[in-house]
Amino acid sequence: MSALLWEVCQQPAQAGSPELQEALLNRIVCLPDYVSNKLEGKNPPVFFPQNYFPLLGGAIIQVLQKISDSLREEILGILLPRLMDLTKSDCIWQRICWRLVECVPDRWMEAVVLGFVQRAPGADVLSRVLGNLVVKNKKAQFVVTQKVLLLQYGHTTAVLQNLLGYLALDSLRRALLIKVLQELLETWSSSSAVKHSPPEQQQYISKAILICLSHLKKTEIESCRQELLTSMMEGVKCHLDSSLPQIRRLGMIVAESISAKINTDGPVLKFQYEEDDEVRELKSLLVQALPFCAVPSLPDENRNDKADAALPLVSESNDKSHTAAPVMPDEELDTELDSDDDLIPYDMSEDKEVKIKAPVYIRDCIEALTGSEDMDKWEATIKALESLVRKNPEATREVSVELAKILLHLEEKTCIEGFVELRQRAQVAVLTTDPIPVAKYLTSQFYSLNYSLRQRMDILDVLVLAAQELSYPKSHGKTKHSGGPKPCIQLLPGSDSSKDWRRIVDERIKSKTRRFATGQSQMELASGANEFNSVAGHFFFPLIQHFDRPLTTFDLLGEDHFVLGRLVHTLAVLMYLAVNTVAVAAMGKALLEFVWALRFHTDLYVRQGLLSCISSLLISVPAERLLEDMTEELLETQSWLGDVVEKDPDGDCRRLALQNLLFMENLKKKLQTAPS
Repeated sequence: MSALLWEVCQQPAQAGSPELQEALLNRIVCLPDYVSNKLEGKNPPVFFPQNYFPLLGGAIIQVLQKISDSLREEILGILLPRLMDLTKSDCIWQRICWRLVECVPDRWMEAVVLGFVQRAPGADVLSRVLGNLVVKNKKAQFVVTQKVLLLQYGHTTAVLQNLLGYLALDSLRRALLIKVLQELLETWSSSSAVKHSPPEQQQYISKAILICLSHLKKTEIESCRQELLTSMMEGVKCHLDSSLPQIRRLGMIVAESISAKINTDGPVLKFQYEEDDEVRELKSLLVQALPFCAVPSLPDENRNDKADAALPLVSESNDKSHTAAPVMPDEELDTELDSDDDLIPYDMSEDKEVKIKAPVYIRDCIEALTGSEDMDKWEATIKALESLVRKNPEATREVSVELAKILLHLEEKTCIEGFVELRQRAQVAVLTTDPIPVAKYLTSQFYSLNYSLRQRMDILDVLVLAAQELSYPKSHGKTKHSGGPKPCIQLLPGSDSSKDWRRIVDERIKSKTRRFATGQSQMELASGANEFNSVAGHFFFPLIQHFDRPLTTFDLLGEDHFVLGRLVHTLAVLMYLAVNTVAVAAMGKALLEFVWALRFHTDLYVRQGLLSCISSLLISVPAERLLEDMTEELLETQSWLGDVVEKDPDGDCRRLALQNLLFMENLKKKLQTAPS
């Protein structure tokens, strides 16, 4: 539809064509009626009036936007290149150009300034064309220093470099550069902005801050040193408190950059994070790009080498630390190497590795983990524990709670590879072997005193992995050993648990889908009772009971919101795995009340988990029970989901809410069409 309208708009108006336009207009407006008549009432849904006319309105908006962009492109595409050439070496043309943009009416100033900023090949060109417009015109100043930087975040990095480089190229405009940096840092260090603005906007602001820092002179840094330090301390705290890894990493990179600028001679902040293309791009913004006209033409064969050599690779703050190593003469080097030649190497060819025999009884494992000083025996025990627990279920049940307690508090005594995974797999084995007592113990310890946040999250991980294992069918007459397939989900720190939840859904659908094929016979899939059926309540209800009771060192509704987010995602997974269990309706009702209490939480990670809980609930609880037991709650939830779709700043939250609304609508239609 938009293509048709755009083609008509591109045709020049001709005399005698009003009849054609009128006929085309009638066809477009009455298209649903024409289609219905041709198809004799079997209209596709897209041609229903309630669907067609919103589509037509969207097409009209698209065409109007194309018209606006094309007109602006036609004007600026001719005007800007010509002005670039004329102002390059002619001061009179520069004055004419400055006067031209200064006389633009305020209502058109934003379009003109943005057009020049987006199409100028560099900040020096922008400076020649606009002059000191931002100093003389309040509207232009608002667009450049406020709207583009703080109220919008869809512009490219090149636009930011043009804009901020333009402010830095003249002494009269540098005061605005300092002011812009202060306002950007104020937004960056605001806890409210970090919580409520989307990650894309925070990345946009971080890029602008780094570009501003690259243009600051030493005297300017000294004059605002204290303000930079204060903003850095407040901002890094807000970002490190975030539950999203990308937000925490942004805070680390900006804080490192500010610290390197204000402490050129002293120690600087240094964080540990993964270096990827995004990090390298952000750090490269601290190095000023060469002006557009400053790169001379080089011969083809050595252009790349010289261009690479012209770009500084490290900042000034690091130049002093990288001093050249003294070159040693070859004779001295040979003497140093020969000084150890008189040491005769020890013959180790006959040495054999001493193998420590692993314990064969569960109680021996408990003794080795708690009282043994033999580190080799301790290491052999932790490696063999999972297999031993699965082979001896009866012996494990006698000491299951004691063993779970030991594993929960177990610390790494030696440098053993994969210690965290070995301990976690052993915990899962103990929990699946004796689910009810061990689940009661772990869920009670989650809200107890004197536990670290890491231990509390370990409890949540073990509960999820054990519930997943119990809910999957096992082969008859066989038990799972350590050599079997590992659980496909781990809620590890820094992972996106909402994606993990969706992965569980995909894995479960895949495992439950029956496939028919001809030809070679396929292996029969394992089948069996869902062992999670009888124990789901012991995993779920204790976790949901005391979330609103703060402890001395643990406050889920306060500063420990990251653990709250992990708890919410864990409840979503447990709810999904409880499909077809006896307690699923009671679990769904309790989960809905839990979500309703936290629906306005400010943390993005928590809100994503709450929406995942709604998805799990709609999937697991039978539709009949939903409408019988939770009708009012579902109506309120539907209204809240509509608000999330319209108002939530995060795109993932809006998408999850929309999926839930569509799912609820499909359930409603399914019940209406079902035979009574």
